[in-house]
Amino acid sequence: MMHEWFLASPIVLASLAAVAALIVDALTPHSERVTYGFSIVSLILVLVAAAGTVPFNGTAFGTMIRGGGVAAVFDLIFALGGVLTIVASRPYIAARNFEHDEFYTLVLYATAGMMLIAHAQNLLITFIGIEVMSLSFYVLAGYFRQTLHSVESALKYFLLGAFATGFLAFGIALVYGATGSIEFGAIATAINKDALNFPRLLPIGIALVIVGLGFKVAVFPFHQWAPDVYDGAPTVVTGFMSTAGKAAALSAFVPLVVNVFPIAAASVQTVLALCAAATIVVGNVAAVVQRRLKRMLAYSSVAHAGYMLIGLAAGNSRGLSAVVFYAVAYLFMQLGAFVVLAMLERDAERSVELEDCSGLSTTHPALAALMALFMFSLAGIPPMAGFFGKYYLFAAAIEAGYTWLAIIGVLGSMVSVYYYIGVVVYMYFKESRDATERMRFVGPERVPLLISAALLVVLGIIPTALESLLSSFWK
Repeated sequence: MMHEWFLASPIVLASLAAVAALIVDALTPHSERVTYGFSIVSLILVLVAAAGTVPFNGTAFGTMIRGGGVAAVFDLIFALGGVLTIVASRPYIAARNFEHDEFYTLVLYATAGMMLIAHAQNLLITFIGIEVMSLSFYVLAGYFRQTLHSVESALKYFLLGAFATGFLAFGIALVYGATGSIEFGAIATAINKDALNFPRLLPIGIALVIVGLGFKVAVFPFHQWAPDVYDGAPTVVTGFMSTAGKAAALSAFVPLVVNVFPIAAASVQTVLALCAAATIVVGNVAAVVQRRLKRMLAYSSVAHAGYMLIGLAAGNSRGLSAVVFYAVAYLFMQLGAFVVLAMLERDAERSVELEDCSGLSTTHPALAALMALFMFSLAGIPPMAGFFGKYYLFAAAIEAGYTWLAIIGVLGSMVSVYYYIGVVVYMYFKESRDATERMRFVGPERVPLLISAALLVVLGIIPTALESLLSSFWK
């Protein structure tokens, strides 16, 4: 019993912290500073608990959740993403006179939902985790309720998210009707032993589950919501949604790829491969013509979802390890880029455009250098962590026989170099359009930026350390 509580300790701590923060919000007026500090301390404790459970692997609470191993690594991603987001968000929302306790509480709830998804061992727990995360994101997307752009973003996300939830719930119901279970292992056993109650319901149920999860990951053709929602949401929230939120949705695919898809039908892997290819093409081509950086990064986020889907389509141990590795690298490079944009924003109603970066190396040299590093990593230029993440994904695809998919991934990366390096060109080779004075690199925002940059470089120098750890979980 104690072992089960130990394995579940990261989820328990995150959930209790979210509830405690909500109670403090309700009972203590103007407690923003208290909630801010409490949220950071709580997520640091979650980080410690998650790190402690990484070497262990097992199920808890009647096989409802799995602890340790890959789930613990995802916990580290979510908790670290939450800490960096909270630290970066305080000056951002305070500058707009809109700092409230609820912001930090919602980040805690979103983190707890993400962790529940990563630990889930049955479809019902996955569904609950997705809804806790999604409901938090709906509110965070419309956090600046005084701006029409933010409210529109939240409304679109809510309506389309509710529609996708219907597909997921219906798919879960059909899988249960076909197999008599919602637990991943039992579903796999029923399929393997051909002990299905209604065999024709299974492929329909699996297809609907893929549609529901595909919306959360923002893969083609379920990606249309992402650019509008990401562009309208507060910039720091967009960074959190597009990194930790995407990693959480991908973690929901992992047990399905391991337990269900290989024996359900080989065509499922082909469907994932085709979705990955289309997502890479659509995301990169659409990003090329964008002038607003948030919208450009939103479309590129769609493309990166396609890259990570390559590992799931491969379905082998190298592919699954590469997905987690890329999720870690993507957290730091994408979140860092959005924090830079948040620092450059002057008006919540107007996004930073490419021309606004002109001469940034002269006016804000430290920000320009960090933004260049994030752009290089997103483009997959060595020796940044983004390069090795793509390398592992493409190698896994070739090993699984999807050489054509790896070629599409490489071509997509070549296209992405154009718009990522374009940002660097404007920062270093274009003259500034205003006479803004040099800005000192001070304030809380520099902490998440420096941490993200440092870890990107470290992962780029010694990528095998993390990759070897992840590979050991699939043996």
